Amino acid sequence: MNVQAALDQLATYRSQNTRASQDIFEKGALVLEKNVVHKMGDECWGFLEQLALAAIDVGRLDVADVRTCYSRIERLRSPTSRRRQECLRTLNAKFPGSPRVDCLTGIRMEATEAPDIALKYYAELLEADPTHAAVWKRRISIFRRTGKIDKAVHELSQYLDTFYTDVEGWLELADIYATSNQYEYSLQSLEHVLLLAPQNPFYVLQAAETGYTAGDLALAIKMFLMVVDMTDGDDSESLVESTPLGITVRAWYGVKLCTRRMAQDARLATSSRSNTPPPKNVKMLDELATERLRVAYSSSGKKGEIAKGREEVFAWVAAH
Repeated sequence: MNVQAALDQLATYRSQNTRASQDIFEKGALVLEKNVVHKMGDECWGFLEQLALAAIDVGRLDVADVRTCYSRIERLRSPTSRRRQECLRTLNAKFPGSPRVDCLTGIRMEATEAPDIALKYYAELLEADPTHAAVWKRRISIFRRTGKIDKAVHELSQYLDTFYTDVEGWLELADIYATSNQYEYSLQSLEHVLLLAPQNPFYVLQAAETGYTAGDLALAIKMFLMVVDMTDGDDSESLVESTPLGITVRAWYGVKLCTRRMAQDARLATSSRSNTPPPKNVKMLDELATERLRVAYSSSGKKGEIAKGREEVFAWVAAH
């Protein structure tokens, strides 16, 4: 790959906030090797931050700490004159007091120092600026990584009291509860997610699957069907004419699982902790889910080919 292609790809990663650490590190190393940082202008600083994060991710702390960079004076004097400086120190000198540089320094600290030291550093930053969202998130990640789940939940709850509209924060809280087998609390967190981003079918699917795991089948099947409504074809295409794809297939699997369990034990349809009314005709929904899954696996989309796993799926849906 030539240098310009590497620079373009790195710029794309930055604009899309993509975390492709290994690829970023390799392309960043090429940029440094070819001595073109001085030609990047102000993009140099974003590149240095990007490379430092990627280097920490892949374990190349030497690259994160010390890299070849250029000062404005050196660029004016000669594009070939250079000096080796600490990357973080360079960024800090360019952007003194920058929250992003402070957070980057903390991430570097996490790589080699004890968690308590990084937590103390983040606490000092939050004392100076309680609205520093990135630092707050780093503290939460340390608590969770070190198994201090209660502290992580407490800290994240306080964070969400301040930054209520942070969907990622609510998703993190839902995941913490789910991994702790506290599915009702996880569902409560996902309710906030759906209030903030009701148009995202993946969040609805996550709530449906969490409801299923929690045993609230009435809520689960309602949300699985919401996913189908949001994703299966368009307004001009009827349900029977469409072929389920992607997330819609997963939602129909969810409907089939719910109806199967409801058929086995009718009490499951009425024992909803969320007081969600049960579907009126479980048998018809079961038949519809079976038909939709059969359609989804009837063809691979290529002429003369059948979908992989078709026989297994057909056997599964026919088991009931």
